[in-house]
Amino acid sequence: MQTTHPLGQLSALQQMMTQLLEPLSDRECRHSYHPSLAPLLWDYGRAVYLETWLLRQQIQGETDITDRVADIFTPGALPPETQWERLPPKDHLLNWALELQDENLMRLANLDRLPDHPLLAENRLILLINQSRALLYEQMLQTLVEQRLQQAEAYRVVRPLIAEAPTADQVGVSQGHYRIGAKGDPAARDNEQPAQVVNLSNFRIDRQPASNAAWLAFMQAGGYAMREYWSEQGWGWRQGVDSHPHHWRRDNHGAWYGRSLNGPADLLPEDPVMGISQHEAQAYARWVASLGGELSGAVLQHEYQWEVALRTRAVKTYGRVWEWCANPFEAYSEFQPGLDPEGGIEQFAQGHYVLRGGCLHSQPSIRRLSFRHHAAAGDRTLFAGTRLVFPPKEQ
Repeated sequence: MQTTHPLGQLSALQQMMTQLLEPLSDRECRHSYHPSLAPLLWDYGRAVYLETWLLRQQIQGETDITDRVADIFTPGALPPETQWERLPPKDHLLNWALELQDENLMRLANLDRLPDHPLLAENRLILLINQSRALLYEQMLQTLVEQRLQQAEAYRVVRPLIAEAPTADQVGVSQGHYRIGAKGDPAARDNEQPAQVVNLSNFRIDRQPASNAAWLAFMQAGGYAMREYWSEQGWGWRQGVDSHPHHWRRDNHGAWYGRSLNGPADLLPEDPVMGISQHEAQAYARWVASLGGELSGAVLQHEYQWEVALRTRAVKTYGRVWEWCANPFEAYSEFQPGLDPEGGIEQFAQGHYVLRGGCLHSQPSIRRLSFRHHAAAGDRTLFAGTRLVFPPKEQ
C-alpha cells in the first residue's frame, strides 16, 4: 500500500486544521466549550508555534518569531484564561499562520540546506511535527463536538438501541516474554522507548472494544448508581457527571442516540461505545466481572496486554476508538528524554492513564502499535472506549 510522504502529511494536516476554523466566527473560535479543552484558536496557534519552534528555533537558532508568542502558546507559561484572552483575532491568527506554514514547508522540503542536527535524520523532525499536529487536530475536533453538544437539535431515533449483555467473545494469549515499545523507529516519541521485554501470564482479551449495546446493559443494570463498581476516586467523580456516555442523548420517547461532528444519529448496537472516562471503564469492567461464568475476573486491559495482543495478531481490529487501559502513564525502564518538546520526564507527572489504538479521527502518524496517548482518568471528551481482559480458561 502506498503511503504519503511525511511532508505531504504535514501539508494536508495544515490545511485540515485551517479548514476547521474557516467557517466559524471569531467568537466561536475563541470560546472554551469545556473546562478541559482550550479554544480552537489556541490549539491551532499551538500547532503553528510548535512547528516553528522545532524548525526555526531548535534547528536554525531563530527566536524572533517564537519568543513573541511563547507566553501565549506554551502550556503553563501563563494561566490558561490569560493565554486565551491574549489570542489575536481569528483573521490575524490565520494570516500569521498561513504565511509561516508556507515558509516552513519550503524549508522542510530542503533539509539539506539546514544546519546539521539529530532531528534531521530519517525525517524525524517532520515526523515529530506531524504527531503533535495530529493530537491537536483531534483536540480541535473534540471542541467542535462539545460545541455541537451544547446546541439544541431535535432528533427522533429510528431504530432504538436495545441493551445486550456482553458475551464471551475472546481470544487467548499465551504466557511468554514479549517485546513492547518502539525499536529503530524514527517516528517514535521518547515515551515509547526503549523497547522492553515483558513477561505476561496467560490471558484472554475481547476481540472487540465494549459495544454500545453492552454499555446500555450496564446502564440499565444500575451500573452508574452502584457504589461497589466504582473506585473511591471514581465514585467521587461520578457525582458530578451524567449517568451515560458523554456523547449520548435521549429523544422525546426515551430512546438513546449519539451526537458527533456530523450531528445526531442512531447508536448502532455493535459499534464501540465512545465518550467514556477511565473511571467509567473501570466500573464497567467490575460490572462485567459480576456477571460470572466466562466473564468472571474481567478487568480493564493493561497497555502491555493490548500491544502484545495486536503484535501477535491475536486481536486484529482496532482504531475506531481510543482504548482506555488500567495502568498509569509512566516511563519505561531506562527511559531517556528525547528532543520532543512535549516529551521529557515531566509528561509522566500529570497523574494520567494510558490510551491505545487511535480513533476514527486519528491520523496515520499516531496509529502505530507502540504509540501511547494519555489523559486524566476523568476525561470523557476524548473519542475513547475500552476493552477488557480475562483470566485464562481453566483446563
